[in-house]
This record gives sequence, C-alpha cells and structure tokens, in this order.
Amino acid sequence: MKEEFDFKEIVSLFTAEGEYVSCVRYGEGHINDTFKLAMHTEKGEVHYILQRINHRLFTDIGKLMHNIELVTEYCRKSVLARGGDVNRECLTLVRAKDGRSYAEYCGDFFRMYVFIEEATSYQVVRNPRDFYESAVAFGNFANLLAGFDAKLLYEILPDFHNTKVRYTNFLRAVEKDSFGRRESVAAEIAWVQARKNLCGLLVDKIEAGTIPLRVSHNDTKLNNVMIDDATGRALAVIDLDTVMPGSLCYDFGDSIRFGCSSAPEDEKDLSKVNFRFDLYETYLRGYLSAVGNTITAEERKDLAVGAVLMTYECGMRFLTDYLEGDVYFRTTRPNQNLDRARTQFKLVDDMQGVFDKMVRAAERV
Repeated sequence: MKEEFDFKEIVSLFTAEGEYVSCVRYGEGHINDTFKLAMHTEKGEVHYILQRINHRLFTDIGKLMHNIELVTEYCRKSVLARGGDVNRECLTLVRAKDGRSYAEYCGDFFRMYVFIEEATSYQVVRNPRDFYESAVAFGNFANLLAGFDAKLLYEILPDFHNTKVRYTNFLRAVEKDSFGRRESVAAEIAWVQARKNLCGLLVDKIEAGTIPLRVSHNDTKLNNVMIDDATGRALAVIDLDTVMPGSLCYDFGDSIRFGCSSAPEDEKDLSKVNFRFDLYETYLRGYLSAVGNTITAEERKDLAVGAVLMTYECGMRFLTDYLEGDVYFRTTRPNQNLDRARTQFKLVDDMQGVFDKMVRAAERV
C-alpha cells in the first residue's frame, strides 16, 4: 500500500456511515491489501473492511466485482428470507458514491464491506470443531445460492477446475521439459498418466447436465470462514474473489484435500501422509447438515469423486509447476512443489483405497 495514499480521501469515495476515525491493516491475506476502517456515528463507532484489489492478478475489475456484487446480493436476499442477520451471515458491499461496487483512486481499485463484528477467521484448524464449522459454512454458502443462475457469473480464472485442460497443460510441460527435470520424475509422470480417466468425471457431468452448474467458491480454506467469538459457530463465508460457475463437488473436494491429511502439504516423509477418514466424516456431517435438500442425489454420490479429483488435480498442478520451473506456486526451498505433488498423490491412493466407504458415508449421513 502506498504510504502517500490518503485513507480519508479514499473512504470519502464510498457511502460509509459517519466520520472517518482510523484505518489500519487487518488480517493475514497475501493477495489484496486489507484494512479495518473505523467511523464515528451518533450511535457509536462502526467498522468496515476496506480492500485495495490486486489488479495485477485480477485484471478485469469490472467482471470480478460483477460476480461479487451478484453473489452478495443474492446471499443477502436468501438470509433475509429465512429471518437471518444480513450483517453477520453474509458479506455486504458498501457502494461507492457513483453507484458502483468499487472505487478508483490514483490508478488503484478499492472496495468496501460491512465489518462482521465479534467474529474471527482462523489461519489454522484448532480442533475438529473448527473443521466441522467450516463445512457448515460452505454447505450453507451452497444452500444460500442454490437458486442462483451460475451462468450469470464470469470465469475470472478460465478453466480453473477443468481437469481435462489441466491435464493437457501437464502433458505440454512434460513434452517441453524446459528445466530438464522430466527424467527425475518419470514415476510421478507415469502415476498421473495412469489416472487420466479421472479428468472428465465432473466436467463431463456438468456439460451433460447430470449434475447442475452451481456457484463454486474455489478457495475453501478455514481462514475464509468467519466464526462467532461467543458460540464458536460458523457465521459467513468471505473472500469471494474466485466465485465462478462450477460444482459444489469442487468446493467439497478441495476442503477434503487439504483438511483430511495427517501431514503438511509439503511433507517430505510420505509415511506421515495419510487420508484421515474420521475427519472426512466430520466434514461430511457438517456440510450435509447445512446444504440440506438442495443437493441432488447425483451430487451426493459425487462428493467422494470431488475429493479424489481435486486432490489429483492439485497434485498434477504442483508437478506441472515443478516441470516448468516453479513459476506459479510460491516456494521457499528446492523441490517443494515436487514434495507437494507427492503428498497429493499419496492422498489419492489412500482415498481410492476406501472410495466405496467414502460413497457409503455420504449416502448414510
């Protein structure tokens, strides 16, 4: 954030209530610059979130904010319809004074949300209850948007979960072998190729209409869930930069991918990497309790598919990046992306070993 930026002037571009008090850096996000804004009103101090959008990553701000605007408005209507608190159970955009959902200032782009009071987003899972509540949050997110036409959204990151395209990109990286790493990872390459049949499992069903096209969040980490400080219960899903058309199986699967491993994502010792079925059941219970009857029978069957597919896809992306010289995923040591790929492949093997059990659990809960 440029020090010469005048927060008071930026805030004046929005319809926030009250007089400017302060604006301080907030949270641990790495993509956008996020600040907590305090405003003085007759009723006391009120707070907002002010963000400078990373327009180098999100190059079309209009499309990005179009998606967020439609999704937040629909969520608000859904929360109101069931008698909920729209200021705590969903994100609320604060309009700029020109009517847009964002404002421009000195070549940068800013947006503002109502601050969700007395709630916290945690960086790490403290206990199984946190994991359960994150499941409730994302199940509820899918429930709130069940009637929304996902075709109204832009693909901010085209083919993000098109595993067929990811596989094509992988083969291109193998063929080019730009950094001479192909021979050393021949076993990993063969592992990916042997499971090529996984690539179309969800993409083909969406195209055929066997499972519905839905809004997917695409970043289902715990730190994108606001948890009530008093009750410990999930309140709302935040960080909607990657909301796009997709499948709820994507979001469910990615949560299982990183949440049900017994070891860190870049663990070198694969003997420590195991798929924790107990945590899978924990997440499954929370998710299905919140998504309710909006999930179709076919989607329920494919929750386990989503878990396997998202883990396979992510591992393939790690290996692709390794072959291309570690240009996409941030690394802090040599071979980190290769270690990440191997942990994902180990998890896929574990999941496939209990796949029928995973499907039965989804039918039973």
